[in-house]
Amino acid sequence: MIKFNLPLYTEKSQEYLADALEQRHVSGDGKYTKLCHDYFKQKLNCHQALLTNSGTAALEMSAILADLHVGDEVIMPSYTFCSTANAFVLQGAVPVFVDIRADTLNLDEKLIEAAITPKTKAIVPVHYAGVACEMDTINAIAQKHNLLVIEDTAQGYDSYYKGKPLGTLGDMGCYSFHETKNIMSGEGGLFVTNNTSLAERAEIVREKGTNRSKFFRGQVDKYTWVDKGSSYLPSDLVAAYLYSVLEIADKVQQKRLKIWQKYYAAFADLEKQGEIRRPIIPQECSNNAHMFYLLCQDLATRTAFIAYLKEHEIAAPFHYIPLHSAPAGEQFCRTATDMKVTDKVSETLVRLPLYYDLTEKEQDKVIDVCMDFWRNK
Repeated sequence: MIKFNLPLYTEKSQEYLADALEQRHVSGDGKYTKLCHDYFKQKLNCHQALLTNSGTAALEMSAILADLHVGDEVIMPSYTFCSTANAFVLQGAVPVFVDIRADTLNLDEKLIEAAITPKTKAIVPVHYAGVACEMDTINAIAQKHNLLVIEDTAQGYDSYYKGKPLGTLGDMGCYSFHETKNIMSGEGGLFVTNNTSLAERAEIVREKGTNRSKFFRGQVDKYTWVDKGSSYLPSDLVAAYLYSVLEIADKVQQKRLKIWQKYYAAFADLEKQGEIRRPIIPQECSNNAHMFYLLCQDLATRTAFIAYLKEHEIAAPFHYIPLHSAPAGEQFCRTATDMKVTDKVSETLVRLPLYYDLTEKEQDKVIDVCMDFWRNK
């Protein structure tokens, strides 16, 4: 069986995990957490980078830092994971859904301004498949209406917009290192910001609302509860695993991109024939090869295609059930536009296996079986 994903494991993973145990510091902010923080600050050229126990936790931190009140509104796409909305619902805010673009499957920036009301406090662009939203336009709208921009960069690590890292283009950025991501630690995430006032408060929110970090830096003689917060720190064991992967990050990305490009070339003729559509990467955006998907013509074709792949022992899932049609989405959220593109994509998108340890033989099988489906269709 060719799995959809296999977690990445490096030669150094066990060594660093053993070393973390030997440090006798396996809670948060140990040796490997600090190594990761330094790595990300340099890599992302950001003022503050804080490991979290998940991408969800990073989003929840951003929602707290946004100072939302009950009834405040936050604009976002519906075609995303529930964490994007849930983080703000937990603060009493109302996610407001707008449709996505047909090319990148990202938040349609042309629909944002019409969805803004006096209650709107933030825009949450989600960089789907690691391809950037149209951030210049989104930031301009936010500045015009005095709104925060909180980037959901769960899929966007090591991807860029006009040369700048995703997650650093708005007020706050939230990454995921779940085992399905390019760079992973099993569970884990990252909160980043270039806003100095948000950076200081983010430390507090992450540390259960205490000024514990200041205490360990010697800035206060004791630490205490000073703000809202929760326990968003990962174990240093998680950080040790993550650091072992970061050391080979360039190699990982090169391999994933090679597989992505192989898929892209293989399905060119099918696209010309109108059977499928391949991903579209705008010129100003880079591609981190987080995901390779095909868009089928309709739901019936997508269903038959996935079943055919499964018969040939290839796992190829679809993606999100749109949040606007989910029970919790109907209860806690509001839809500001028609969702034609979102609904169509949710019925037609298929993700193909793409991970570091996917062999050339397995890649060829995936391509051959996909082609056989349309030859026999």
